[in-house]
Amino acid sequence: MRDHSWFDRFFETTSRGLADRSGRRSFLAKLGAGVIGVAAMPLLPVARGTAEAAEAEAKKWNDPKSCDYWAYCSIGGGLCACCGGTSEMCPPGSQPAQIGWVGTCRNPGDGKSYVISYHDCCGSSGCYDCACERNEGAQPRYRPQLTPFVNWCHGGNVPVPYTCTVAKVVSVAAG
Repeated sequence: MRDHSWFDRFFETTSRGLADRSGRRSFLAKLGAGVIGVAAMPLLPVARGTAEAAEAEAKKWNDPKSCDYWAYCSIGGGLCACCGGTSEMCPPGSQPAQIGWVGTCRNPGDGKSYVISYHDCCGSSGCYDCACERNEGAQPRYRPQLTPFVNWCHGGNVPVPYTCTVAKVVSVAAG
């Protein structure tokens, strides 16, 4: 009788027991089912994101002509970026009201929150090419400095007609 190590005896016993309990046909049937199952995996419904969809989403929060622009979280009115100005500068023929409201917006590009000062631009006819009403964090009228629901062209020494609204980044918000 040969001297077997415990390792050899274990695998010999296990193999013989498996051979006694199953046949070749059973093994081949299970193997075939497994191969077909693995081959069918790509057919299962899966949400597939594309790089194009992610890029389009990034353009929305980074486009000053889109209401989804990150700095417009508390804006109310027409966007000056669509009216010949920029997100921070009034279009020609208008000037910013001396008073306005503030908000704190998170920039998804760097993950930081910023204090944004919103000002209505006044002096020429209204421009609503890109009207936008986002009131995230807006306060009731008893705190008018924090609400976008006021025509700020009525205060100070600017011409009264409302033109559009700008959003100036003031600073990184304290955190």
